[in-house]
Amino acid sequence: MLTKSHALSGIALLFTAGAALAQPAAPPAAPAAPQPFRAGTPLSQTNEAGQLMTMSSNVKVYGSFNFAESCTYDPTRNVIVAMNAANPQALAQNDGFVSLINPDGSVHTSKWIGATRDGLTLNHPLGSAIAGNTLYVADINTIRSFDLATGAPRRAVEIPGATILNGIAATADGTVYVSNTREPERIYKIAPNGTVSTFVDGAPLALPNGVAMDPQGNIVVVNIGTKDVLTFDPAGKLIRTEQAAEAGNDGVVVLANGTKYTSSVRFGSVSRIRPGMPAEVIATGIPSAASMCYDSKQNQLVIPMNPHNALAFIRLQ
Repeated sequence: MLTKSHALSGIALLFTAGAALAQPAAPPAAPAAPQPFRAGTPLSQTNEAGQLMTMSSNVKVYGSFNFAESCTYDPTRNVIVAMNAANPQALAQNDGFVSLINPDGSVHTSKWIGATRDGLTLNHPLGSAIAGNTLYVADINTIRSFDLATGAPRRAVEIPGATILNGIAATADGTVYVSNTREPERIYKIAPNGTVSTFVDGAPLALPNGVAMDPQGNIVVVNIGTKDVLTFDPAGKLIRTEQAAEAGNDGVVVLANGTKYTSSVRFGSVSRIRPGMPAEVIATGIPSAASMCYDSKQNQLVIPMNPHNALAFIRLQ
């Protein structure tokens, strides 16, 4: 039951609110000035004394992923560069980020690209490749490039007609080859000047995904829809078809000796194809084995596992 004082207080509040509503609206605040791009830093903590303390070497942190789809190896810094698609576009646009991971799987930098969104657009990064001092990323219908030393965005090339750009490979001169996994099933070529053309269109592509360069400068593509491991010369001519041990392949790695490894997102396995020999399964039970990379210094395969928010490591013999 309301007392008289409670009722009067309520009336007073009502009139106060009404008076506030009657006041002219304040002018909107001026938009904040755009801030320059800033890359993230290795794990550290600023203490209460204002000192930045880098994490000591006896501490290991693991994780730092949100739907990791692909990775590539940076030999200069000896780190794995991992793409994180993060939240779906329906929930949050421009939410993708890039982590730097040490070769033992511990975290170097949680969010290297994506520490802030200032000067950055990275919506849903899938495939990635490094050539020279540039990181190339497939982002829905756009190829984005970043400075490998600083993480700063360089160029964005939108590909008309692309629906889901996925696997990617790049050459030393900046030529990029990228798969479009859904209709139209296609491999696009982006010249160093940004000109886009169709490299391969339709069959034998069947949900094409992983793309890599072989030691002779040919372009190797794996299908999700078949076991085929397809090698095209730089003119787009199919010169070799091999078979992985299992279908559903997402990633492909080609070593300097010509040995190929494929990762099957559907079977959770890794196939090895030595030149002139049939494929063999070398690892199994890897959930959602996505687009892997090769760490040449540690001689290991690194396999992102999509919604499991983790990386798998396979030391090669």
